[in-house]
Amino acid sequence: MNLFELFISSILNNNIALVFILGMCPLIAISTNVKNAKGMGLAVVLVVTITAMINWPIYQLLLKTNTEYVSLIVFIITIAATVQILEILIEKFIPKLYNAFGIYLPLITVNCVVLAVSLFFVNRDYNFA
Repeated sequence: MNLFELFISSILNNNIALVFILGMCPLIAISTNVKNAKGMGLAVVLVVTITAMINWPIYQLLLKTNTEYVSLIVFIITIAATVQILEILIEKFIPKLYNAFGIYLPLITVNCVVLAVSLFFVNRDYNFA
């Protein structure tokens, strides 16, 4: 499969938001204008990417032999810490966007798509790439 086919496939038939209907809550809640929607979308993508990059090695090196419950707890702690750091950075560097997000930025922590991506590599035995 070449990169173009992979790109089209990830946008259409393997798109986590369209196929599994995950991650729509923050977009719908904060999309009062295009700037806020772009900011929230970027924040969710950033959190998903960072937490997946952190959770995969933790799972492979430490949690693979433990129960699934321990993995869930560690994943949730990683997600909460990542969102908290992102919230602090946005408040410091982009205060207007931080004020526009309001309560919705910390709610990324409990967004189903963020945890789902970390669980996908566990349940489907994905590699890091």
